[in-house]
Amino acid sequence: MAKTKRENKPRGGAKDWLSDRVIRGLIRTMLLLPWRWRVPLMGGLMARVVAPMAGWQDRAMANLAHVWPEMSEAERRWIARQVANNAGRTTIENYDVPGLLKRMQGADLHGEGLAEIEEAKAEGRPVLFVTGHYGNHEAPRAALVARGYRIGGLYRPMANPYFNAHYAANMHALSDPVFEQGRRGTMGLIRHIKDGGMGVLLFDVYDSNGVVFDFMGQPAPTLTSAADIALRTGALLVPFFGLRRSDGLGFDAVFEKPVPHGDPVDMMQEVTRRLEARIEADPGQWFWIHRRWKPKRQERRQRKRAAATMGP
Repeated sequence: MAKTKRENKPRGGAKDWLSDRVIRGLIRTMLLLPWRWRVPLMGGLMARVVAPMAGWQDRAMANLAHVWPEMSEAERRWIARQVANNAGRTTIENYDVPGLLKRMQGADLHGEGLAEIEEAKAEGRPVLFVTGHYGNHEAPRAALVARGYRIGGLYRPMANPYFNAHYAANMHALSDPVFEQGRRGTMGLIRHIKDGGMGVLLFDVYDSNGVVFDFMGQPAPTLTSAADIALRTGALLVPFFGLRRSDGLGFDAVFEKPVPHGDPVDMMQEVTRRLEARIEADPGQWFWIHRRWKPKRQERRQRKRAAATMGP
């Protein structure tokens, strides 16, 4: 099988090492500050310096224009800054695992799915949580871990291997078992859940292997992995969200009603609908900096498929 351009690109060189040193240094410096100072400071730094320099602000604005073309540039820019601010806050919050657990231990937990989760835990039945990059996506997991739950996960490795090393270690620190995305990791997560465990998956990233259906009104390939695993293991499929409060520091952990088992695509469309409702209510909390749609790539693929169908 031919390697993709990304696979051919060498990783682990001097540029990656230097980039990682800068990021590590920034994180270590921020962690020296009290929580109430470091979180807004990291949010402001991300919004005013990092996001504009890295092109993330432009990407967020482009995604907003793709979804809401009628929105003014001023409004898109305002939301993009909120997005970067939230991303900065989330990053530094999640790098202080003891601090996050302590704060989430006293957080409000609510939602229609909470009673079923507690019942499943008491009976040793499997639960698979599914969420998107909204608010702080680790906050609900931390809230449950702080209350004695053990919740595994599956993560997509970072392109920079130096950064990925401490990123993965940080995820393990919150709650094991954590598996790297891929066949082996997926099977490990399935075994954990099948044995009555709990796990979490994020579904709102671009993956060319996904099924294409609308997300925020635009076609986006979406993996059905979460639904497939829930069906295979008999697990409850529970969407959850860590909603950042208006003070920028606190969270509400919302556990929604489990998605009924059925066709995997229908299940993921329902999960998507739940996330869309959150985004529409507060678009600044979703990570618009991700390349979620890639419309030009999809158009090229559609033309190739059309040409193949027509034949010579």
